[in-house]
Amino acid sequence: MPYEIWLNMSACDLGRGIEAGRIDPRALTETFLSAIRHHPHAASIYARLTEKRAMEEAEAAAQRARSGLRESPLDGVPVSWKDLFDSANVATEAGSALLAGRVPKRDAEVLRRCRMLGLICLGKTHLSELAFSGLGLNPMTATTPCVHDVDKVAGGSSSGAAASVAFGLAAAAIGSDTGGSVRIPAAWNDLVGLKTTSGTLPLEGVVPLCPKFDTVGPLTRTVEDAAVLFVALSGQSRMPFVAGEALRDMRLLIAEDCLEQVDREPSSAFDAAVSRLQAAGAQVTSTSLGMVNDALSLAPCLYTAEAYSQWNDRITAAPEKMFENIRDRFMSGKSFTAAEYLESWNRLIQSRREFDRFTVGYDAVMVPTCPNMPPKREDLLRDEGYYVEQNRLALGHTRIANLMDIPALTIPTGVASTGLMLLGHRHDEMRLLRIGDAVETILSNRD
Repeated sequence: MPYEIWLNMSACDLGRGIEAGRIDPRALTETFLSAIRHHPHAASIYARLTEKRAMEEAEAAAQRARSGLRESPLDGVPVSWKDLFDSANVATEAGSALLAGRVPKRDAEVLRRCRMLGLICLGKTHLSELAFSGLGLNPMTATTPCVHDVDKVAGGSSSGAAASVAFGLAAAAIGSDTGGSVRIPAAWNDLVGLKTTSGTLPLEGVVPLCPKFDTVGPLTRTVEDAAVLFVALSGQSRMPFVAGEALRDMRLLIAEDCLEQVDREPSSAFDAAVSRLQAAGAQVTSTSLGMVNDALSLAPCLYTAEAYSQWNDRITAAPEKMFENIRDRFMSGKSFTAAEYLESWNRLIQSRREFDRFTVGYDAVMVPTCPNMPPKREDLLRDEGYYVEQNRLALGHTRIANLMDIPALTIPTGVASTGLMLLGHRHDEMRLLRIGDAVETILSNRD
């Protein structure tokens, strides 16, 4: 492959290469498609390719580049899409046999926006069934491997999205995050993952799980890529990402409650990362956040009741089409009464107010992204109790941001399959991304 170096470049660097005339979008797209065709794990990463569409979009991008009429910094850059974003005339099945053969007539709104800005759709990536697991185990369609050990799961639910970037089969990926589905696979595959505030990006044309918590977000190689892709998903052609945020005197808060059940590798990686940030001048405080624990205790009711209400009819009609662990999680929502659900929401709203008041004076809250490391696929299949426990652990920190309705960003620590997560302030993604860029600079030894 003559252009193999492109497979591991950042999306923004590829865009700059197109802008400078050094990279032809057609050759770039064919390079990625060829890499996918020849990759030994491609079938476990991509549910389907959109080769004809990709090459047509690449031809149009090449013409715009020659004419000096590029639509955005990522015009001509190939990305993957989680297979719950509708794509016109191409199957969108959300990793479930329940939706086999489902072919939407139009693109999801965020996919349409990116298409209008010149991003190239390579194809649709595998995920946990109906996006309802943080592990990425899917024996009904395909289980995506972790980039560090193909016998381990990639994390979910945006498993294929993460692997497509980590294995060099896409320049970036678009996933969804309801309780950690962007950030868990990003962390376990050494990527950057952005969870956006609920309502910031449209869910039109996105297969729902829990609409009150569902969000759209990118998985990328760098914070800069995440920022530029977030702008594109917002439908804006250009919004300069101003880096250079100084860590000196930045106020960062560690949630002590999230350090109690953390495995050795992510714990030591987090401690080392915090020490480096302090050495760079960040002011770091640790404290207990009791309202977070209260919110987390409400998650089983809030998530499963809403998921059950969305999918009960389809599941009941064909329960044999589902992996029993995920099916049982959906059906557990039946046990909650309307009174319990409404009371849980009232308590969550109060916890959000308390969290906002407590954290308003800090630039971000920090926690290890995942308290556990990627488990082995066969161990999860062999032991249902182990599956349930590992899924609970994987989601234990990430869903704080969904429950508190704030943006969150995971950044690689430099230790394989571990991430440092920054929790920001509601609807202030760009500020969080600037903080993340400063943190990334320190943790990646970037000058």
